[in-house]
Amino acid sequence: MRNRRVTRIPWSKPLGDLVQLAIDPVLTRRGFGPTGLVLYWDDIVGERLAAMSRPVKVQWPLRRGNPAAEHDAAGAALVVRVESGHALELQHLAPVVIERVNFYFGWRCIARLVLMQGPVTVLPATRHRVVRPIDEAAEAAAADVAREVLDEPLRQALVRLGARILAGP
Repeated sequence: MRNRRVTRIPWSKPLGDLVQLAIDPVLTRRGFGPTGLVLYWDDIVGERLAAMSRPVKVQWPLRRGNPAAEHDAAGAALVVRVESGHALELQHLAPVVIERVNFYFGWRCIARLVLMQGPVTVLPATRHRVVRPIDEAAEAAAADVAREVLDEPLRQALVRLGARILAGP
C-alpha cells in the first residue's frame, strides 16, 4: 500500500490565518496584543460572565522616563462593556476576572478593570450542542467492549463515550 501525502497548494492558506491577519491590526489599535482575549473571552471568564460582558480595549499606562521600556510596572486597565443590570456583580468579581485574564496571559499585565455599562452584543452560542439520547444498540455494544474494565465509574464513562462514537454524528 502506497503512503499518500496530502499536498497543499503553495499559494493557499487556512482561512483562520487570513482572518487572523485581518483582525490583528484592528485589535492592536484597541490595545489587545494577542487576539486570544477577545476570541476566548468565554473560556477565560466563564460562560456566565461572558454572557453579560465583552472586553473593549486594554489601556496601557503611559511610559514614564525611559521610552524604551515596554510598559510601566503599574499594569494595564482592561475596559469591559457590561450589561447595566450586571455591572455591580462584575465589579465585585473584578479581582477574579483580573486573576483569570492574567493567568491566561501568563504574567500580571492587567492591574484593574474599568466597566462601561451598556448593551452587550450576544454572540451566537457555537459551543452548545444539542445532546441526542444514546441509542440502546450502541450502548449495548459499547458495554460489551468495556465489560472487562474493573473500575465502575471509568467503565460507565467509557460506555457513554463508546455509545456516542458508535451512534455516529
